[in-house]
Parts: sequence; structure tokens; C-alpha cells
Amino acid sequence: MEGISSSLADAARKAVLDEYREYVTYGILAKLERNEKRRRILETLSSQELGHFQFLSRFVEVKPSLWRVRLHAYLMALLRLIFGVTFVAKFSERGEQKAIIHYRSMEGLLHGDDLAALQNIIREEEEHEKALISQLDETIVRYMGALVLGLADAIIEITGTHAGTLGTTNNTIVAGVIGLIVGVGAAISMASASYLQTKHDMGKSPAIAALVTGIGYIFAVSLISLPYFLTHNIYLAFGASISVGALLTLLFTFQASVYAEKDFRFEFLQTLGLLLGTAFLTYFIGEWLGYLFGIRGLIGA
Repeated sequence: MEGISSSLADAARKAVLDEYREYVTYGILAKLERNEKRRRILETLSSQELGHFQFLSRFVEVKPSLWRVRLHAYLMALLRLIFGVTFVAKFSERGEQKAIIHYRSMEGLLHGDDLAALQNIIREEEEHEKALISQLDETIVRYMGALVLGLADAIIEITGTHAGTLGTTNNTIVAGVIGLIVGVGAAISMASASYLQTKHDMGKSPAIAALVTGIGYIFAVSLISLPYFLTHNIYLAFGASISVGALLTLLFTFQASVYAEKDFRFEFLQTLGLLLGTAFLTYFIGEWLGYLFGIRGLIGA
């Protein structure tokens, strides 16, 4: 490509492959989408990314690795099935701030129509794509707060409950049943609170919010309590339960951080710290109460 500076070629090379990858990803997601409105939005996003790729390709010759691009696209399609299309769209756009900074660094290398075209790409990255993604309007996004509320509270509360039982019994079945009883009761309480809270939110159904909170709570309680029914070693069961809680924390904080566009590491470490801190504190409280009242002897080993 004659007449193109090496600086411009290097700058274009850093962005052109990302644009192609997003073009293919949005195209595959559009083919999988059954909702007509969301499919049109995804097709528009794919078309925009293709336009960005074609513009940048004028300044550098590239041959995208098709198998890598498709592997990425199919991985995003898998995440779409698990977390929803809005999650994937927001996840794909997480690096847009870096992309915008990179594009702005190219403005001094272009002139005339090319500069105008680049500035239009920047506007699309800053405004249009976010506006389109906000229109995807999935139910899971509207009730994400209720789901996170149920999962987070269940993980911390039931882990604390199980930690407290370590000082009162060595019977894993007893500990597991205690967790389930506390969990189901707390799920009903949290669902009721979510119902009352959502009554004041426009555009949301209190019944759906309560259902999402309750189901999320019971789902987390069931998984965290499961190890107590699979082994007779109370400490092994507790360790496995803590691990399950940490994994659930990883998953829901990752999903929530993408939706809310927050720092995942901070959110995860904060929630994990609360989980472990609660377990540590309630363990010693359970030990102290068990010793004080002789509960371990009453319940049995």
C-alpha cells in the first residue's frame, strides 16, 4: 500500500483484527437470535464492525485467522446461551474505551475524508453502539439486581450457618438439614422483601422479582448444602461447601460486573472477603456456644 506511513499501518493493524472478530461474533449471534428486534440490533452492530474493518483494511494488509475468530465467536455464542445476549454484547464492548483512545491517537495521521470517517467510527464506538446494546432489553437484565440479591445473600448466610454448626455437631446430615431449613426460610423472606421493594419500581413485575430472588436463593442454598449429604466428614463437607460458594461468587460477580460495567476483581474480592469473614466469625461463635451450652453432646457426633 503505497503512500501509507508505517505509523498509520501499525496503528491500523492493532485495531483491524478486533473489528473483524466483533463483526463475525455479532453476525453469528444474530443468526442464533429468535427475537426479531434483538436480531436486527445485532445485525446492525455486525454491519458497523464490518464497516470499521473495511476502513482500517485500507491502511494495512491483514489476513485474519479464521479458526481463531470463529472459535471466539462460538465461545461468545455459548456465553450467550448461559448469560444472555446483553451480557455478550456488553462483554464484547468492554474494551471500547481503549479502542477509542487508540482511534484518537490515529487522528493526527489522517486527513480529509479519511479523518472524517475515523471520527465517525469514534462516534459510533462512544454513542451508537452503547445505545443499540441498551435496546436489547432482556428480562434477565431488568431483574439482574433481584438475582444477585438472592445469590449473594444465600452464599454468605448459608455458609455462615454451616460454619456455625461446626461447633455444635459432627453430623453432616444434621448440618446439611440445618442449612436447608435456614435457607428455605430465608428464601421466602428475601422473596417477600424483593416483592415489596419492586412494587415501587416502574417497568418491573413484583411477582417476577420475588420469583427470581427466591429461585436464586434456593439454587445457591441447594448447591452449598449438597456436600453435607455426600460425605460424613464435617470438615471435608465444609471445605467443599466453601469452594462451591466461592465458585458461585465468581460466576455471579463476573456476570454482574459486566452488566454494571464495574471492576470485576474488586467486586469478587469484596464479596469473597465477606463470605470468608462471615464463615470465620460464625465458626468461632458456634464453637463458643457449643462449649458454653454443651450442645455438641446433646446433638451427638
